[in-house]
Amino acid sequence: MSDDAAPLARGHGSGRADRPTMWGRIVGSAGYRTASNIVFASPRRQFLFLALIPIIWLVTQHVAPMIQMLNVSLLEAYPLTAGEEARYTGQNYLRFVEESVFQKPFFRTIVYSATLTLVTLLITYPVAYYLARYVKRDNQLALLLIILVPFWTGEIVRTYAIMILLGNNGDVNIALRWRGLVERPIPFMYTGFSVSVGLIYLTALYMLLPLYSALEKLPRSFFEAAADLGAGPITRFRRITIPLSLEGIGAGCTLVFVISTGYYGAPVLLGGPNSTVFAETIAGFFHHAGDSWPTGAAFAVIMFVTALGLSGLFTLLISALRKGDTK
Repeated sequence: MSDDAAPLARGHGSGRADRPTMWGRIVGSAGYRTASNIVFASPRRQFLFLALIPIIWLVTQHVAPMIQMLNVSLLEAYPLTAGEEARYTGQNYLRFVEESVFQKPFFRTIVYSATLTLVTLLITYPVAYYLARYVKRDNQLALLLIILVPFWTGEIVRTYAIMILLGNNGDVNIALRWRGLVERPIPFMYTGFSVSVGLIYLTALYMLLPLYSALEKLPRSFFEAAADLGAGPITRFRRITIPLSLEGIGAGCTLVFVISTGYYGAPVLLGGPNSTVFAETIAGFFHHAGDSWPTGAAFAVIMFVTALGLSGLFTLLISALRKGDTK
């Protein structure tokens, strides 16, 4: 290439490289700069901009349905016929107080959920502790994926898996008879035991992940310092591990409790007449049109408010325990 041609070639290449892209033209435009100055003028505006989509999702998918449920619970009848005016009443809530037949499944659900939350915590805590403290970081993700595999299927499929295990001809009874421990199958199914096993199985993941997240962040230097000062394994677990993992315990227990109070499919498939939960009672009202829908909505609001209130009290208890440990 001649000396005269070289500058032309360099000029042609540099012109193509310096040509702004479409995104570059947008960013460099006056309208983009004006919009950026308006949106990001303050930290509060930045937060509102970033939280806009989550706020819209929360309002439309969670808050709005609950407001509608509350509105229906105060109506005398729903759905309304053409030209019918809405008449509001509190009788739907009084029905829960006046008719004790509805209170038994309600309190059974609360006791079930609280008890199973505690059992789930006791079962999953050692798993999360071992996974976070003794498994190498390179292998933790693989083990978590193995644990997550059953949860890739739906609730109904996993519930049927429990039914296969606990049935009269299920794997559990087959193993017991093979070992000679029983002569006849043990009737596990359609009892409170089968409902408990099913709910623990379905909610274990919601307890395991918060516990693992809290335990995985604990500095190993704390345990080494405590060991140097003469603290044994039990003392280190009681004085360091438990207090520093209270956040994970609180989050996991709250999730499991709230979710357990609303499960419907598993109790229907696994339970019997003596293990009816409140979600089944609520669903029964929505199987009929007319005056029963507002009663079902009122009972749903009662269950939601109760679960939310108990979860709030538990959260306050966890916060008090954490503050007490930091003093």
